[in-house]
Amino acid sequence: MCSKSQLTFVMFIIYSLADEWKKTPSQVYQILNKSGILDDYILGCYDTLHTLGKRYLVEDITEFAREKGVTV
Repeated sequence: MCSKSQLTFVMFIIYSLADEWKKTPSQVYQILNKSGILDDYILGCYDTLHTLGKRYLVEDITEFAREKGVTV
């Protein structure tokens, strides 16, 4: 279970990535969830990640996804 602030952060990330990746938020959620990035990285590193800026987060998560072999 995640807190309200974590849920808000996840939604922010999903919508930011959707804009960058030219996908729907639903598609981005499926990609992040299926690859484990959502639970293992975004929520797992929430304490650090939520302090960073949008541009950095989008670039970082995009790069991380590509390293994991995820097509974005």
